Amino acid sequence: EFRRVLFRFIRLMPRVAVLVLAMLFIFGAVAGILVKVMPAPLKDSDYFMIGSVATLAALGVLFLIVVTTSRKASTDVFIRKRKKNS
Repeated sequence: EFRRVLFRFIRLMPRVAVLVLAMLFIFGAVAGILVKVMPAPLKDSDYFMIGSVATLAALGVLFLIVVTTSRKASTDVFIRKRKKNS
């Protein structure tokens, strides 16, 4: 059981690494764009809003990636089908 879980983890590790790097890139890009777009005298609340919007964008893209690349091509991604015990 442990080996099976370990091999599955190792097999999925590149996917997780790519997702983490993509989220960091999206967060940095959105935050950088918003810092350039906002008017010059930035206050603490401006940086708070920039971070909030960048986080929302990164998590939104992560959600879309996970939903669209889900392994099971079922009609409803959010409902997990139970295994039938026979």
